[in-house]
Amino acid sequence: MGLAPDIIETLARARADLRMGVPVVLLGTPSMVVVPVETLSTERLVAMRTLDGESVLALSGRRAETLKARAYDGDVARITLPRDATLTWLQALADPADDLNTPMKGPLNSVRGGDATPHKTAIQLCKSARLLPAALCAQVTDGLAIAMEYGLTAVSLALVVPLMTTGSPLHPVVHARLPIDASEAGRLHVFRPEDGGEEHYAIEIGRPDRSAPVLTRLHSACFTGDVMGSLKCDCGPQLRGALAQMGAEGTGVLLYLNQEGRGIGLANKMRAYALQNQGFDTVEANHRLGFEDDERDFRLGSDILKSLGFSSVRLLTNNPTKVAMMEASGVQVTERVPLKVGENRFNRDYLATKAAKSGHLL
Repeated sequence: MGLAPDIIETLARARADLRMGVPVVLLGTPSMVVVPVETLSTERLVAMRTLDGESVLALSGRRAETLKARAYDGDVARITLPRDATLTWLQALADPADDLNTPMKGPLNSVRGGDATPHKTAIQLCKSARLLPAALCAQVTDGLAIAMEYGLTAVSLALVVPLMTTGSPLHPVVHARLPIDASEAGRLHVFRPEDGGEEHYAIEIGRPDRSAPVLTRLHSACFTGDVMGSLKCDCGPQLRGALAQMGAEGTGVLLYLNQEGRGIGLANKMRAYALQNQGFDTVEANHRLGFEDDERDFRLGSDILKSLGFSSVRLLTNNPTKVAMMEASGVQVTERVPLKVGENRFNRDYLATKAAKSGHLL
C-alpha cells in the first residue's frame, strides 16, 4: 500500500467530499458520479447534466413513500429528471420542510430495471455523512477517466458495498481518571474508529468486577438534551439518572456513543423537530426525511465493553432492541434495569410514540 490510502481511508475522504458538495465517482458496471442534493450547487448541477450518461435522483424508500413515488428497488427510488429540472426542484424532493405547503411534487417517474446498487450506495453514503438521503446520480462510461479529469475521489463499488453494513473497528486511544458529580471514582476511556468517524466514550465508575455483570447504560449523544437541557426528550434525565445509580452502587459503565438523533445527526434531528412542530410524531418525521425509525448501530457498545474486558451486563434501558442487539453481539444481558425518568408536558407525546411505535417499555 505504501503512502496510498486504502479503501476505508478513501471512503472517509469520499464522505468528506460529499459533505462539501464535491462529487464522488463509484466505479463499477455501470460507474456513477454522485453528489448529495443537500450540498449540490447550481453550477455542479449543470456540469453533472453534461456528462455522457443519464442522470437520475436517488431517494430513499422512506422519502419515496412520502412523495408517492415508486420505489421499485425496495429501499431506493430512482427518479427521472425532467429536462428543465432545477436545483430548487431537486431540493424540494429531498427536503420535506415545505411538503405541507406544496404537497403535489409530481408526477414523478421512477426507473425500473437495471442495477440499482450504485444508487443504494449513494443513499448509504449520504446517511453516513449525516446528510439528507437524496443524491443526484449520473451514469458515465469511464468513471476512472472522469475522476482523473476532474480530480474526484473514486471508490470501487465492489469494495465499498460490503463496508456499508459492517461496523468500523474501534481502538482505545487514551483513558484517565475523571472525578464527576456522580462519583469521584470516574475514569474516561476514548475509542476511535478506523474509518475516521466520530469517537465514542466509556465512563467507568469505580472498579467493576470483570467476571460479574456490570451495571451498564448505552447512551446515545444528545446535544439538545444532555447539554442544553431540552424538555422535548428524556435523554438528559436518563444520562444523569444512570450515572447517579452507578455512583450509588459504586460501580458501572456508561457508554456515550456519538449517534445523535438516533443516528441521523444533529442537523437532521432539528429537521425532524421542525416537522414535529407541523404535527408529525417522531417516527413519522424521520420517515418523511427519508430515514428509518432508528439508524443507530448498538454493536459499537458491545465492542467497547468487550475491549474493556466485560462479557455480561445489567442493562439500564427501556428499549428491548438494545437488549437484543447486545445479546446478538456477544454480550450477555442478565437483567434489564428500567430507567423511567424525565417525563414532562413537552415530551409526553414523544414518549408515547416511542412506546407505541418503537416498543419502548415505559
